[in-house]
Amino acid sequence: MKKLKKNTLYLLLFISLISCGQEGDSKKTTNNKETTSKKKETHKYTNKLANESSPYLLQHAHNPVNWYPWGDEALAKAKKENKLIIISVGYAACHWCHVMEHESFEDEEVAKYMNDNFVAIKIDREERPDIDQIYMNAIQLLTGSGGWPLNAITLPDGRPIYGGTYFAKKDWLAMLKKVKQFVDESPEKAEQQAKGLTEEINNSELIFKAKETSVFKNSDLDQIFSVWEEKIDTKDGGRNNVPKFPMPIGYQFLLQYNYLSKNKKALEAVTTTLDKMADGGIYDQIGGGFARYSTDGIWKVPHFEKMTYDNAQLVSLYASAYQATKKPYYKTIVYETLAFVARELTYNKEAFYSSLDADSEGEEGKFYVWTKEELMPILKDDYNLFADYYSITEKGNWEHSNILYKQKSDSEIAKKYNLSEAELQEKIKAIKPILLAERAKKVRPGLDDKILTAWNGLMLKGYVDAYRVFDEPKFLDTAIKNAEFILKNCKKSDYRLNRNFKDGKSSINGFLDDYAFTIEAFIALYQATFDEKWLNEAHEFLKYTMIHFYDSESGMFFYTSDVDPSLIARKMEISDNVISSSNSQMAKNLFLLGKYFYQDDYIHTSEKMLSNVKQNVLAGHTFYANWSMLMAWFVNEPHDVAIVGDDYLQKRKEFDQHYLPNSFLSGSKKDTQLALLKNKYVNGQTTIYVCKKRVCQYPQTDVGKALEQINK
Repeated sequence: MKKLKKNTLYLLLFISLISCGQEGDSKKTTNNKETTSKKKETHKYTNKLANESSPYLLQHAHNPVNWYPWGDEALAKAKKENKLIIISVGYAACHWCHVMEHESFEDEEVAKYMNDNFVAIKIDREERPDIDQIYMNAIQLLTGSGGWPLNAITLPDGRPIYGGTYFAKKDWLAMLKKVKQFVDESPEKAEQQAKGLTEEINNSELIFKAKETSVFKNSDLDQIFSVWEEKIDTKDGGRNNVPKFPMPIGYQFLLQYNYLSKNKKALEAVTTTLDKMADGGIYDQIGGGFARYSTDGIWKVPHFEKMTYDNAQLVSLYASAYQATKKPYYKTIVYETLAFVARELTYNKEAFYSSLDADSEGEEGKFYVWTKEELMPILKDDYNLFADYYSITEKGNWEHSNILYKQKSDSEIAKKYNLSEAELQEKIKAIKPILLAERAKKVRPGLDDKILTAWNGLMLKGYVDAYRVFDEPKFLDTAIKNAEFILKNCKKSDYRLNRNFKDGKSSINGFLDDYAFTIEAFIALYQATFDEKWLNEAHEFLKYTMIHFYDSESGMFFYTSDVDPSLIARKMEISDNVISSSNSQMAKNLFLLGKYFYQDDYIHTSEKMLSNVKQNVLAGHTFYANWSMLMAWFVNEPHDVAIVGDDYLQKRKEFDQHYLPNSFLSGSKKDTQLALLKNKYVNGQTTIYVCKKRVCQYPQTDVGKALEQINK
């Protein structure tokens, strides 16, 4: 983290006495009474958020705070009345956002002070990640950390001067008063603070175009893994720190690296992590699906919110891991997770909602945990076995309740109860639907039912990956319906995408991640179906991004389109996190579409992007994992595999029984205009061509022989 310049430190020093102890969304729950109170049917207050569609904004529509959504009205009011702005950012599934709402934003004393002295703007970070990105950057520069709820105080023109994450009521009021006093008494220093901080925001993550294209080598991949190796928790999986986030793209890279290098430690890091996560409380042992992260080092106690983007990527990861290892457990996790998605996160069998809340009935995790007293009457004679299997104790293994998680092996439990492992699994499998039905009687966590294009792209790819690995027709059917939904509801005639769909309406001009993950998903859907419609749609979206997002000066992509109104900074998303960065995914998209359409300029652009961040990638561990996967393609030239003939789809299925991260498939019944398939048809047979750098090896009719060409 960069240090702020001297002239941006005035307010930090001025306010330091009240800003200690702030914590964000990762703060551990210690008092479940500090939660959202249920809103009454009649409302004493109604503010401007009542006209919004975002579930998060609607949660605040009846606060006594005069909240505004982001827009011209609020910004004009701040300038006209010369008032500071409070920009408060969160999302519907955020536990500590609910806490702060209940403690402060539902409090009339706090609301009066906010209304009298500030213009208050509420933002759903999932709808407007561009705004969240800017003010999160400001908070990180000021405090060294970030999280949600995010609360930034700005001058009337939107330039930030102070902020933080979660504030208790007394600290929130004290901070607001101190900031107002500072600005009133020292306007020149406030201006210097805003100017310096805005400069830092614009300069952070600044990318300088590499003078020349880098050369990428296998030793670079080895160096990347050596950074990984230092941070791997070899006992419990994940990184050796707390809290633990799944970070799926990182383990996709390790699978790929193991495939290329045969490094067993890389594969062990993946399987240990996936096993421990699937055994842990972070995984919903009854209903399937993963929570956002674990608050401890053994994946036991989750932060109970369930996000679409996590589950989408984890489906892809477990499917890839099954493909590489053939471990049945991973297939179970994929099927259970997609059953959860279909049951609880799916709209009209064709699109995916955003998340499930961590809270229900005012308590985090209440929906998912069990007491012995609840379970015994339901399970009866099977209680002891089930309690052993899922670490249930009489007093509770977490806050007087039990999180279901596995500590003992199946063989250990089976031996104790004189069962075979298969019989044990059948017993557990029979109990799960009983408890799922019983759990359904509880008050459910809140659903954020907005549909985000970027996250639907991730889930679409998850379904495609699961279909290709397991040949499950219903997975492909769902994927195609989702792709058609995106084209029908989110795409405009010029290939502009909207980000959000809610209540039958599409809104908010799309950001780079909306395009990046839609393009990725449509390429994947082509690879699963060989329907060139999806490849062509991906190509058109790519052309649009090149016009409206690409920055020729840096060689990277801006996060926002050039048709969007300007904010105080136009940022680029470079580093990978719980979701891959939009720039790393665009670089991969350019590489893939360059391969399929013989567009060398796309591949060169991708190579230049990677060159720009090479030093970051070599040292970046998880935070440049998607870039690392791209580097592996440049180091080890992928195979282009063309399948032409009547049995082209069946041959594709045979290839998909193998983990082939450096092979890109295309296929058709006859010749097509797609470059790799042109003039490849041989009458009366299905022919396979394994090619590299547009030079093909001897044609084959047997998949096994073609695999030998790939693997030699």
